[in-house]
Amino acid sequence: MDSTPSPSSSSPFDLVSSALERNLSRGGADAPEDPGDGRHDQILGAVSLDRELRITRCNLQAPVFAGLDAGVGSPFVDLLPPGDVPTVTRRLRQVLETGEAHVARIQRLRRRDGSELVVSLSVLPAAAPQEGLTVSLIAMATRLHLYAAETAIGTSLDIGETAQSLAQSLLAWGDVAAVDLDYAVWTGEGITGQGEGRIRLRRAALVPDRAWPEGYVTPGDDLPGDASRLLAQAVRRDDAPQAIVVPDREAVERVFGGPQVMRALVPGDRSAGVACIPLVLDGEPPVVLGVAEVWRRADLPFRDSELFDLQELVARTAHHVDLARQHQREHTQVLALQRRLLPRTGGDTVEIASVYQPATPDSAGVGGDWVNSFPLPDGRTALVVGDVVGHGLGAAAAMGQLSMEARALLSAGLAPDEVLERLDETVTLLDDTESGLAAGYSALGSTCCIALYDPVSHRMALSSAGHLPPVLLLPDGRTRPLAVRPHPGLGAEFALREPFGVHTFDTPPGSLLALYTDGLVEDPAVSIDEGIGRLADAVSAVHPWDDLQQAARRVVSAVAPARQRDDVTLLLARMIGYRKGDTTTWRLPARNDAPAAARARLSALLRHWGTADDTRDDVLLLVSELVANAVRYASGPITVRVIRTGHGLLCEVGDTGNGRPRLSRGGLLDESGRGLRIVHRLTTRWGVRWTDTGKVVWAEVAK
Repeated sequence: MDSTPSPSSSSPFDLVSSALERNLSRGGADAPEDPGDGRHDQILGAVSLDRELRITRCNLQAPVFAGLDAGVGSPFVDLLPPGDVPTVTRRLRQVLETGEAHVARIQRLRRRDGSELVVSLSVLPAAAPQEGLTVSLIAMATRLHLYAAETAIGTSLDIGETAQSLAQSLLAWGDVAAVDLDYAVWTGEGITGQGEGRIRLRRAALVPDRAWPEGYVTPGDDLPGDASRLLAQAVRRDDAPQAIVVPDREAVERVFGGPQVMRALVPGDRSAGVACIPLVLDGEPPVVLGVAEVWRRADLPFRDSELFDLQELVARTAHHVDLARQHQREHTQVLALQRRLLPRTGGDTVEIASVYQPATPDSAGVGGDWVNSFPLPDGRTALVVGDVVGHGLGAAAAMGQLSMEARALLSAGLAPDEVLERLDETVTLLDDTESGLAAGYSALGSTCCIALYDPVSHRMALSSAGHLPPVLLLPDGRTRPLAVRPHPGLGAEFALREPFGVHTFDTPPGSLLALYTDGLVEDPAVSIDEGIGRLADAVSAVHPWDDLQQAARRVVSAVAPARQRDDVTLLLARMIGYRKGDTTTWRLPARNDAPAAARARLSALLRHWGTADDTRDDVLLLVSELVANAVRYASGPITVRVIRTGHGLLCEVGDTGNGRPRLSRGGLLDESGRGLRIVHRLTTRWGVRWTDTGKVVWAEVAK
């Protein structure tokens, strides 16, 4: 019976491993050759390794593999050039630890006579029930090598990895390979053409990975100015980029001149030749992205056919470098936007800590997740978390627009549910289903949660649009996800439209609120409820004395999925609030004597607080005018609240009216609008916020 696993239950790599195991079973190290089996055409070999990276079985009987010492029991790394041993060993152990295959990397193997064989090396976990690794080796004909190299180079959009893949592929033609990129390419800037003397080169990749002599340019280093200029001129002779070959050390010294340039560019003291091939984008004029350099022993000069192959490989892969440059530019822009939106401070009444962890190091993992916290002018603090579907610059731009609009609306005094209603309208204007899917992101269906913390009443008001429930840790140690009624995401036109709810709850000083995006708790191995439960357990372990930023990192480390598929975002907010002795609140009837009553109470309070005479006079006049306006234009009881802050006094007067106070121009003798003009002159800032029963006019007076 065939024991091969079925495709439905195995990954493609499992099937490849099984096929290679069968190939190994048919021919071991001691297996006799059958001249009639077509082995002379074979370019595929396979080697089994145990967990100590020693060869247990191999099938390398084809003539192309002649001269390789692959005896059973010998270390696999004995087949490698010494300089490649650390890199390949690290790669083999990574596959052992993670179980993820490492496919189609260009590698050189040493023969007994000192010559080398270029192969495409793939490392796969051994097929069950075997343990260890299965390594496939494909002897590389020139055409196959060019194809495999281009395929490998195009697998990453990270510019450093792209340059490294190109350098690895170039090793098939030499002993040392380097890729030097124009500085603007390295940083992702726009490339429109370079004037003579303006090219600045930075080393992006160098192989093999080994200890190099002091002064030699390694990845991340800038080339000396003379070297950059000479290389740039060499590849742009006659105003057209073209390859050049310097055959030996004496010629290199004549071309590059000074000893500093020699130490920077020539690997070692022995005689060596170099081929310099420009990385060029076609155009009028062509644009040079950088230079690829291949060094080898002077007694092995470059043949014309080899130069042709080198030029073809570099020409085929130049567009991959440019794609990586563009991606690097987008990545830089997205990260700048993301950093701009991350919370910087929590103010005097809330302590804030946040963690943003992209799914991948490159820009494909940066996009629509955001958290923000900011003090509002009226003394409250806003906490906002949201998620735009998708990744990349488009998702980040939509995220930035929604985040900034939310901040502006909250600062204007709107309640959380009103802000979400307006964001819902914005999302429908920003995007539609077709354009969003085509761009790889969509503002439709974005989620958002807004919480407003009042440091005087120690209460939180929260509204959510399709977002996962926050987790609240109370000072007594009780931890629970907040019961927030489900609501569709923003712009969900297909869903039944319902008003956004407002949930209010107590947050005594010392309470801890966790806002997050779904990437933190979504794990294919567990349900979403279990993921939220794990988050609640991790939050409950945060001690009131813990450094909050360190605690946030610990929570993410404990809860985030082992294989992160989405961005992880967490905001922790520890409530501090105002001390009881720094606030006071009165309720007054809406009568003509209300301003006088407010002045009397406030005068006694300010004397108790030790407020300076000038400030006390300004505050008494300010509150008197606000109360008088409330009596004149509103009805019902009037609420006066005064808060002593670190930088002054915050005065609030609430009433049941719904009219908006407006500051207007007027003459000195005009009675209408006089009160607000006084308020405007006496305060550093003032504004209005709306409540369920009316409005609150607030004003801030500096000490």
